[in-house]
Amino acid sequence: MGASARAMKNMGFRNLCLVKSCELDEEAERLAHNALDVLDKARIYASLSDAVSDQSFVVAVARRTGKKRGMVLTLRQGVRRIYDLASENRVALLFGREDRGLYNEEVNECGLLLTIPANKEQPSLNLSHAVMVVAYELSMMQYSEAPVEVPVQSKRRRGDHINHGELAALFERMSSIMVLLDYMPRGDRNLKKQIMDNLKQFIGRAGLTSSEMKMLHGFCSQVERKLGTR
Repeated sequence: MGASARAMKNMGFRNLCLVKSCELDEEAERLAHNALDVLDKARIYASLSDAVSDQSFVVAVARRTGKKRGMVLTLRQGVRRIYDLASENRVALLFGREDRGLYNEEVNECGLLLTIPANKEQPSLNLSHAVMVVAYELSMMQYSEAPVEVPVQSKRRRGDHINHGELAALFERMSSIMVLLDYMPRGDRNLKKQIMDNLKQFIGRAGLTSSEMKMLHGFCSQVERKLGTR
């Protein structure tokens, strides 16, 4: 963590958040080297949901990809998307453990997965190295001479995205609605989890504005009224 804090400060980043962190010892302080301010001011959270509750977008950084891990972007693709969103929204980058990376359930809380291309013989980077590479690419975006091409949808909706904490209640309600509509067999927890993971990834990629969230809550309320449960 000390080396990661140093990498962040090298590239101009300071907001470090740790989830279920181990004790930061003397070695961490030594490796931080002139970045103790970043390390000392790191916010520590008991859970990932707490850590990202005030973030509009969360982007996972991981080596392993797969069908259950949502949309995957390469480093250069990802930083362009992040740079645009971060101009008017709170965006968090989620890095995994030094030895095991990120678990599937953690990646499922993110809208995008960013992967760093590397040699196939040694594709896994140390945590601090991954932090440095991503931070460097992000810092270089401000010096890029070429204009960043932003999807039309992203240009249309910026700055008013709700955070992950506000999304939790909506996801729970949508899950209940799907059960009421017999969209999924009752008791089939695996299918329910798969559908909800897909919804989280889909909404996490695009983001929701306050008005869009109200619209979806209104839709759920109308379904509940029609079914006589409200």
